[in-house]
Amino acid sequence: MTEKTTPDPFYHGTRAQLNVGDFISVGFGSNFGTGKPLSWVYFSQTLEAAMWGAELAVGDGPQRIYIVEPTGDFVDDPNLTDKKFPGNPTKSYRSRAPLRIVGEVTEWQGHTAERLQEMRDGLARLKAEGKDIIID
Repeated sequence: MTEKTTPDPFYHGTRAQLNVGDFISVGFGSNFGTGKPLSWVYFSQTLEAAMWGAELAVGDGPQRIYIVEPTGDFVDDPNLTDKKFPGNPTKSYRSRAPLRIVGEVTEWQGHTAERLQEMRDGLARLKAEGKDIIID
């Protein structure tokens, strides 16, 4: 487990409408439409990773990136660090403790339509191959 002491912010990308002071907690479905309640909340210390979370989240609501504060211990996200990015360059984490929303990034430039389609195509391939598993 990690206790973070840097001043760097943490982010959570989603389409959920939340407010400063709200908590993002375990027990809700994934942003990516698995339908299964998750036992971890996911967040990143890079805006890039949070952008992907917001852009790829299911739903019709606007894409949002919240600035969050972990309320407990957290660990590297094995869905990214073990599978795709050894050493955790995306600074992606997960926690069983809630994340407190302390702000929102309201101005950010998302990925191009072409880059988004490439990512969606890659995710569709993983799903077709049965490899779209979230280690929960």
